[in-house]
Amino acid sequence: MRFRATRKVSPAYVEFSPPFPQTLCIAGVDEVGRGPLAGPVIAAAVIFPPRFVIPGITDSKKLTPPQRETLFPLIRQGALAIGLGYADPAVVDRLNILRASLQAMKQAVLHLTRQPDLVLVDGNQPLDLPLEQSCLVRGDARSLTIGAASIVAKVVRDKVMEACHGRFPVYNFRANKGYGTAEHLEALRRHGPCPLHRLSFRGVRPDG
Repeated sequence: MRFRATRKVSPAYVEFSPPFPQTLCIAGVDEVGRGPLAGPVIAAAVIFPPRFVIPGITDSKKLTPPQRETLFPLIRQGALAIGLGYADPAVVDRLNILRASLQAMKQAVLHLTRQPDLVLVDGNQPLDLPLEQSCLVRGDARSLTIGAASIVAKVVRDKVMEACHGRFPVYNFRANKGYGTAEHLEALRRHGPCPLHRLSFRGVRPDG
């Protein structure tokens, strides 16, 4: 059976709207880190119990860092399963950012400790998995599980980049998380790229 998502937005999450039977085991999957010049793409997949809700979950980009840090342990405590996936800069350079992001999301679903009946995928590209899927454009603001996955992925990625700051302090990854701020671009001009940089990205390439 192929499921078609409704057009409703949160807090009327698609998981609680027809045609999704409430007995389904639903996983939401999302990724963060497509835009930065450095660091990995991190993906997360989350499964909640049926009818489970954590108020405040939405697209991680709409939340402040303290809000994400507050929701993160609540998601971990309430989830039946959480899976993580990643694509490092070398994979991004080899595959391109879209394919690397899809690979990271696929890994996240495969790393779940239980198999979902349905996977809600943020965006318009299905994953290369033999599972029932429904793609949701802007799904992180429309789906409880995708929103939770986006928060988990964002918090994990931020912590990874903060840890990398100690290895490569000249780029100030603690502050910019790998994004192309003026300070970051100036550091690239002065010092060149480090192993965390995506060499295929404009702004990192010598001609970029």
